[in-house]
Amino acid sequence: MIYPTARAVFLIAIGAPVAALLAALMPNLWAIGMAWAAMLVLLLVVDGLIAAKAGNVQLAVPNSTEIGAPLELDLQADFAGLMTPRQVSGNLGVDDRLSDSGRMEFTLDRSEPGESTYRGATTTIPNRRGTGDIGKLWLRWKGPLGLAWRQTSKQSDQSIAIMPNISAVRSPTVQMFLRDSVFGLLARKFRGEGSEFEALTEYQPGMDRRSIDWKGSARHSKLLAKEYDTERNNQIVFALDCGSAMCEPIDGLPRIDRAVSAALLTAYITLKSGDKTSLFSFAAKPELSTPFLSGSRNFYRMQQDAATIDYRHQESNYTLALSALSSRLQRRSLIIIFTDFTDPTSADLMLEAAGRLIDKHLVLFVVLEDKELLELIEKKPENAEDVARSVTAQSLLDQKKLVVTRLQHMGIDVVEGAHENIGTRLINSYLKIKRRGAI
Repeated sequence: MIYPTARAVFLIAIGAPVAALLAALMPNLWAIGMAWAAMLVLLLVVDGLIAAKAGNVQLAVPNSTEIGAPLELDLQADFAGLMTPRQVSGNLGVDDRLSDSGRMEFTLDRSEPGESTYRGATTTIPNRRGTGDIGKLWLRWKGPLGLAWRQTSKQSDQSIAIMPNISAVRSPTVQMFLRDSVFGLLARKFRGEGSEFEALTEYQPGMDRRSIDWKGSARHSKLLAKEYDTERNNQIVFALDCGSAMCEPIDGLPRIDRAVSAALLTAYITLKSGDKTSLFSFAAKPELSTPFLSGSRNFYRMQQDAATIDYRHQESNYTLALSALSSRLQRRSLIIIFTDFTDPTSADLMLEAAGRLIDKHLVLFVVLEDKELLELIEKKPENAEDVARSVTAQSLLDQKKLVVTRLQHMGIDVVEGAHENIGTRLINSYLKIKRRGAI
């Protein structure tokens, strides 16, 4: 396809006033304007015909990427002809999961001077999980005269699986923790804390006095203490609310994606420590319910399951979801619930449903800190609207603190913090529960 450049349009347009001026001064020269336009149109066609033609076009697309992580696409195109272009522009239509604008732009340059192969790359940051489809690719370049654009297109049937972000799992800090942790790779007993009785040992200074076995000490005429082994093979359930409140963004990504990343980071630790781990998601009704998995070899499968958790713009039904979860569990489990409180009514229903769970299970709530509310509260007001926003934000924050306080009064632990710290805090809470044998 050939069409005019801005230079060609400008030259054709500037000929009209010049022709009008000449016709006013010398009427016999009125045909100069038409001749000027015809000449430029002819040059435009010739420029497009002698321009280089695109040959092999290759778009390198990875099979998968992680949400919130930079994604780079590479493009290579070969051109044939006497007059190869100086530069080639590209435009790629993509799914809105990959780019908010629905397109990605390329600039292709020669690999080396004199070569006919052009290469370029572009980077984007996926903003939603799922399958990102790649659409049509458009390439255009100017002819040697700069009057005509030559354009070609290619339909792509490629797609990219956008997975949950597990960059925190690969961080040196977590890997160092796992290397030195009591739940690391070495198979050994961890005695002294836990819930399973292991053996009697002679009491040493520094041991918990509550572990002293007074009857055994009386029989052996020396002070003996009970040793406990940390129980493994516990059931851990990550329950993720994917309703409308959790679809609101935090630092450019939905809350549910921040929650999924924190859940997977903690799940990696639970699998490493020998506990059975499962994912559960809900909105207006239960959505995802995976079987219990154990062993770090199943972590990739858990990441794939987490990628299927969809965004539901619905009010979350805590009563139905938590009742369904409770009926599924046959033994005492640690249930970690990721959610957000939007209004007092839904919070009351959530508290009622959680109250029925704690009779049999250990429940832990994870709440993400709302930076937008804090910014509105801390911002210096400049007008009446800023004051109203600040008062409303403070009211919403107070309601959330009230719900957190009520949960704590019920005996439910609450982990609250910024999204970048919530994973670490959740791991610490899990290990604390694990060591004291509360499950």
